[in-house]
Amino acid sequence: MSIELNMSGLEEDAEHGVIPQEQLKAAPEAGIGIRPVPRISIQSFCLTDETVRTIEMAAEDRRMAKAHVKVHMGGIPAAVEFYAQAPTPNLIVVEAGPDKEKLSSELEQLAEYCDAGTKVIVIGMINDVSLYRDLIQKGVSEYLVAPIDVYQLIAAAGELYGSPEKEPLGRTIAFFGVKGGCGASTVAHNSAWALAHSFENEVAVADLDLPFGTAGLDFNQDPLQGVYEAVSAPERLDETFLDRILSKCTENLSLLAAPATLERTYDYEESAFDGLVDTMRSSTPYIVLDVPHAWNGWTRNVLVSADEVVIVAEPDLANLRNAKNVVDMLKQLRPNDRLPQLVMNRVNVPKRPEIKPDEFATALGLPAPIIIPFDPQLFGTAANNGQMIAELDSKHAISGMFSELAQQVSGRSDANKVKRTGLNSLLSKLIGKSA
Repeated sequence: MSIELNMSGLEEDAEHGVIPQEQLKAAPEAGIGIRPVPRISIQSFCLTDETVRTIEMAAEDRRMAKAHVKVHMGGIPAAVEFYAQAPTPNLIVVEAGPDKEKLSSELEQLAEYCDAGTKVIVIGMINDVSLYRDLIQKGVSEYLVAPIDVYQLIAAAGELYGSPEKEPLGRTIAFFGVKGGCGASTVAHNSAWALAHSFENEVAVADLDLPFGTAGLDFNQDPLQGVYEAVSAPERLDETFLDRILSKCTENLSLLAAPATLERTYDYEESAFDGLVDTMRSSTPYIVLDVPHAWNGWTRNVLVSADEVVIVAEPDLANLRNAKNVVDMLKQLRPNDRLPQLVMNRVNVPKRPEIKPDEFATALGLPAPIIIPFDPQLFGTAANNGQMIAELDSKHAISGMFSELAQQVSGRSDANKVKRTGLNSLLSKLIGKSA
């Protein structure tokens, strides 16, 4: 099990600066009593083959079945280099050498690239109470003395993320087209794919357009159950039921599809989707909500409660009017949240009079960093094949746009921009508080 912050009972040993190895290595027999780890992303950076083997064995344990684990070599320096170009996962596990001063310096460098909410477990070679206390005070979530065993690692991750009292870990990103047919679903699905593949994050897509949703077609899936079953039986909805109705698209991407049939009407109360979103947030780091172009109680509620809202529009007058109404309403309903992100889609359609993207964005009081050109051959082929743009042509400029959008909605600023400045403690950098 992990080392407890409560050091009572160790005073005598603390005087000598050593934690008893039998306590460090104590683990419940056969893992009994260890809390399972939810669907989180874990990336580790090891120095020794022994630690690599231990983490790989832990990843295969049934308690880690929902977690997505990646193992790298190189220790903290490799982690710093990696996260300079990519968002950080829910949990980082780093192995450190025997030098205290070097460990502190390397963690300061890592902290410059850690997103708010990311937790860090350090595996070190120094068995020292004072070092443990110092690292905990600086914001490191846990310190384990090497060599570790499988149960120590699983227990540490489970304690950090498995408590029911903890806040939901998932980030909800709602995509909304301001006018029917403007391509918001295509943008949502490709952004979700980029978020899952480019950044190796666990992502779930919920297609909320129950009668006409296209996520099943876009991801080439035909599941028997999906969103309708989830919202129609709220008393059954839990993580186990959700896992059963989620359709696995790729290693990191799951889909909760719409029925896309007209056999019934889909009239829901304002809070009908709250339980579904809360359940998804409790077990998945990123949830992409494909919200249909409609304005009723539940669509408004989904947009208002999302962590991030992306509005998609084409450059014409009707889209501008609708976008202005949506932005103004969201400003009113979400006064303490970030403004929605604007994606201009299908720009430069031949012979179509258009409003210039910068003028469109200025009228809304928003930037327009993502401007997707009209390319019917590319998008039509991908749609007909049930593929994402990056699957069809990963080097295409539009594929890069979806990767950029995925990075923006992930909550991480551009990694290539200037590093975070200031002399804030590791606590504020590694643990952070949501803005």
